[in-house]
Amino acid sequence: MPNIALYGLPGAGKSTFARLLTQQLGTSGVPCALVKIGAPLYELQALIYSVAGRPLLEPTAQDGLLLADLAGHLRRINPTSLTDLFAAKVAAAPSGSVLVCDDMRAPDVEAVTDLGFRLVEITAPEPLRCRRRQSRGDLSQGDEQHPSEAPVEAQPWLRVHNDGDLDRLWDEAGRVAAQVLR
Repeated sequence: MPNIALYGLPGAGKSTFARLLTQQLGTSGVPCALVKIGAPLYELQALIYSVAGRPLLEPTAQDGLLLADLAGHLRRINPTSLTDLFAAKVAAAPSGSVLVCDDMRAPDVEAVTDLGFRLVEITAPEPLRCRRRQSRGDLSQGDEQHPSEAPVEAQPWLRVHNDGDLDRLWDEAGRVAAQVLR
């Protein structure tokens, strides 16, 4: 069974779709796990906030500006730093599990596809994406013009349009799960 890497613009619903997809796969009896390329960035973000005397109360809090800059600096120092750590997580995953990555970015495409992941593009209307981003309560919103948000130029295996209806998104997750199970 293939592993899945989701990509799309901020606020498109990648994390929500990943949660629904893992639930759909789970109801089919398929073990699955969420793996994040950006996990080390959140560890660094927490450390920086702690050193700054403002420890984060929520481990999933997002300072979009900081996360994008951290990713840029890590990739400047070692272009494969994030994907090397990700590859180690993938290698350590239980055999037979379907892995779902909800945070792939353009610089990660080659490494992720080399690991056997199939790409699924998540799209949403611009006004909906903007409302979602504003309602998330991020510490700061990342700049969509930042190099870390460059468009992914790869051809997706599947596309999912998220119009904001959770029932339809659940159905789309079922459709993708069925393709994974083929």
